[in-house]
Amino acid sequence: MNTSLIITTYNWPQALAAVLASVRHQKQLPLEILIADDGSSSDTRRKIAEFSESFPCPLHHVWQEDNGFRAAAIRNKAAAEAKGDFLVFIDGDSLIRPDFIKNHQRLATQGYFSAGNRVLLTRNFTQQVLSENLSVEQWRPGEFHKQQINRPWSLKALPLGPLRLLNRNQWKGVKTCNLGIWKADLVAVNGFDESFVGWGYEDSELAIRLLNKGVKHLDCRFAATVMHLWHEENDRTYEKENLEMLNTAILGNKTEAITGIKQYL
Repeated sequence: MNTSLIITTYNWPQALAAVLASVRHQKQLPLEILIADDGSSSDTRRKIAEFSESFPCPLHHVWQEDNGFRAAAIRNKAAAEAKGDFLVFIDGDSLIRPDFIKNHQRLATQGYFSAGNRVLLTRNFTQQVLSENLSVEQWRPGEFHKQQINRPWSLKALPLGPLRLLNRNQWKGVKTCNLGIWKADLVAVNGFDESFVGWGYEDSELAIRLLNKGVKHLDCRFAATVMHLWHEENDRTYEKENLEMLNTAILGNKTEAITGIKQYL
């Protein structure tokens, strides 16, 4: 099984550097990393080039012109280039612990997509992590309190077994900051729908189409958790329109994106 890790980013090279540093210490490295860059400036390109010189697995920069928030499109472009048969998506503000890729691979099951959870770092702790280059691989769940992250208990490792299939028909809570999916299944539903522009619901809509296609939800909580760096909320100008498209997908039993990954294959 070959896994490609796809990291979405936009103009925050300091956070991306912290994420890549956390990837470097994985117990099981991915086959490759693709940086899905939604139009960042040259600062991000330079940071990626710096890491590429000594990174323990191939690091590819997939860039598109900055034309507003187009996360769906850049994720499709990166996924189309990915060589792995299993894809793990995270964001460029989400740190991962050493067993993250290993656990996603361990739980990967044919006929399912895998959704993990996230904990939110506070503003002050985020500033400390970035300014002091705090090393994620040394963090332990018992070391945290609510002045640092919102749900310290979410970092615990629990062998949930069959309980991981309890929400197999549930789309709520599925986020592309922590998503594992077989590339063949992503292509079957035509990837992310690029009709979604601006922040909001493109990940939920993908989950709905996967479920409509017969691909079920496997819960990766307490096994694969990301640690989300604090930042100001994204612009939500298009939230209403995106929510309407989400509801249309629910009511219409939609299975394929209108404009998606197949155009890049």
